[in-house]
Amino acid sequence: METERPQAGRRELWGWVVATALGCLLVLVAAGQAWARVSQGFEAVAPTGSDLGPALTPMALAGLAGVVAVLATKGVGRRLVGVLLALCGAGAAAATWAALSGGNVTGWLREQNALHGATDIPWQSAPLWPGVAVAGALLMVAGGIVAAVRGGSWAGMSARYDRGPGAGSEAKAQVKDDRALWDALDRGDDPTDSR
Repeated sequence: METERPQAGRRELWGWVVATALGCLLVLVAAGQAWARVSQGFEAVAPTGSDLGPALTPMALAGLAGVVAVLATKGVGRRLVGVLLALCGAGAAAATWAALSGGNVTGWLREQNALHGATDIPWQSAPLWPGVAVAGALLMVAGGIVAAVRGGSWAGMSARYDRGPGAGSEAKAQVKDDRALWDALDRGDDPTDSR
């Protein structure tokens, strides 16, 4: 029963890593894609998610760093990183919402295409990539909340190297046994002889 608990905790941790990192990557990929389409007849540059919401890429990268930090920390530190990760997800969702405002897109198109003399460029939103960004932001928020609530029970990266209670006395006993073997060899005795 005791071996099942660490195994289940490990599965939960790695499931969390995959889901949360996927959320960060979704935001990162969506930020690089076109979020608006310019209507036909106009030669205009279409804005990407990071053009319209400059905070998207930093939030996704901070989220990926948070995933690594959750793996590297434990206890209260892990819970704090989980809270920060949830805030990064909320920031990515807010940046997505702000990026899609009509005034933001129109202003960006007007500013970037001013040399063409176009003032009001007709455009349509490309709903796929903002939707992907929202899905990724929600995964980030959920991952941060799960890490803040459940992360304290997960093993850290260095857990297998932590000394358990009594580990020092076991090491001392091993050294004494090894020393006894070498002493037997020095005396000319065969330490493997069980007679």
